[in-house]
Amino acid sequence: MSSAKASIAEMPRGGPQASWLDRRLQTDTLEYTDRYDIPDAIKQQVVSELDRLGVRRGFHEKFAQLALEQVAGIAEPRILELGAGHGKLSQEILRRHRGARVTVSDLDPASVTNIGAGPLGDEPRAEVKVIDAAAIDAPDQSFDLVVFAQSFHHLSPEPAVRAIAEATRVGRRFLVIDLRRLPAPVMAVFPALTLPLMVPRLLRPSGRAMMHDGMISMLRAYSPAALQALGEAADPDMTVRFLPVGVRLLSGVVFERPTA
Repeated sequence: MSSAKASIAEMPRGGPQASWLDRRLQTDTLEYTDRYDIPDAIKQQVVSELDRLGVRRGFHEKFAQLALEQVAGIAEPRILELGAGHGKLSQEILRRHRGARVTVSDLDPASVTNIGAGPLGDEPRAEVKVIDAAAIDAPDQSFDLVVFAQSFHHLSPEPAVRAIAEATRVGRRFLVIDLRRLPAPVMAVFPALTLPLMVPRLLRPSGRAMMHDGMISMLRAYSPAALQALGEAADPDMTVRFLPVGVRLLSGVVFERPTA
């Protein structure tokens, strides 16, 4: 393994200069949605909870607006959504933009089946398929935008670099919307601070599954410094732009190659 690849593989989620505490506030534990030994029913509980959260907080609308801002001026934008889960982001994009065409994808076949059985399965402007974000089966520049919402933290550094390289190969821009990595001192006490608010969710099996994955997600989230390093590892000339999402615990980043 080259020194550059070894450096990325070992990079903490807080970035190359992460503090001692930050380096310890991360985990290699997989979320339920990443494990093959977990029944699909439990994984879909998490997906459904994410959908419900998105509806309550207006995430689907906010994410769709942010995505469409990246293709402003394109009459018929071609958009690939990775890690779609429930597919509601793509639904909202199509609702807001009559000329848009979307490819809605996830690595989990059960999620893809469920998306295909819903409104997107009958939508002529949508294609639903299984796609691995780190190995996208599509020609160069097939899309005007690739978007990955609330799932990028599932990827460890090396697959994350491959995903950035692949997304900026098949698309002009790669928009990632994901959890904002909290400052280490805040992250250390965050579970205790939020426990009273989480008690109602813990009473439901789906809520417990969501909390399990949510706590792991927080520890696996990348900092801006880490995202910058991942982008530069994919292409030393990669442009990395950070965007406000309008949600306190979420942030956005756009990767774009200078040749795109």
